[in-house]
Amino acid sequence: MPEGPEIRRAADQIERALQHKQVADVYFAFQELQGYEDILQGAVVTGVDTKGKAMLIRFDNGYTIYSHNQLYGKWYVRNVYNYPKTNRQLRLALHNEKKSALLYSSSDIDVLRDEEVSEHPFIAKAGPDILSEKVTTRDLLQRIRDRKFLRRRWAILLLDQGFVAGIGNYLRSEILFSAGIHPSLRPIDCSEDQLVKAAGAIIRLMEQSYRTGGITNDLELAEKLKAEGVKRSRYRHWVFNREGAHCFICGTEIEKTQAASRRLYYCPECQNAEARPSAR
Repeated sequence: MPEGPEIRRAADQIERALQHKQVADVYFAFQELQGYEDILQGAVVTGVDTKGKAMLIRFDNGYTIYSHNQLYGKWYVRNVYNYPKTNRQLRLALHNEKKSALLYSSSDIDVLRDEEVSEHPFIAKAGPDILSEKVTTRDLLQRIRDRKFLRRRWAILLLDQGFVAGIGNYLRSEILFSAGIHPSLRPIDCSEDQLVKAAGAIIRLMEQSYRTGGITNDLELAEKLKAEGVKRSRYRHWVFNREGAHCFICGTEIEKTQAASRRLYYCPECQNAEARPSAR
């Protein structure tokens, strides 16, 4: 499933193709949405926002298209009516004079009046979006200490879109490693230093992943490994998807476990449940 940084990058691409331009043609695959095709045709796209893994395409006539990629959804931006060769099912298409924005495979699509967006079930429950809203380390520390979150295991909490919108599976592992927190711990079990590091890592790694197209490792180290011929999949992350490989910090083998029915990776030395984190 694409995470917040991937959706924000897709939103940027769609915004470059559609913003300030009149929509010449609209297609919805789902019958219950097809009545909006005529309403949106001729409208001008004013902007493309995100809320975690959800995207909001806004129009000058007071309507917004909400979409969530879910597990398999994928956006394409192509020259107008130049459809990709794919076995995926087209769910939504927006065409202007030069470009087409095409959403495949996702079934979570809605059209809302602007004033209804905040009441949408996903939007209403979602936490702050690091990449679309101004969120500080202090804001996140206050949120972490909230009684709704303080006693929940980090491995579960970080996937809760009501805590911070846009964190998914790879970011979860990377945030915990960067903060030196064992996946079994809860915020209440952590030192103040760990909490500060966790809040900082959430912001820093989401922003870095957005800028770099998914790299959460130290950027100098990633460049060094790339120059040595290491595959991207082996230098992209600190721990995620690196089971059995050596930790870049201490050399211990990375381990894999399951949490919330999804794979999670960690370093048993750097994230020792009894240890305090080192600077990273």
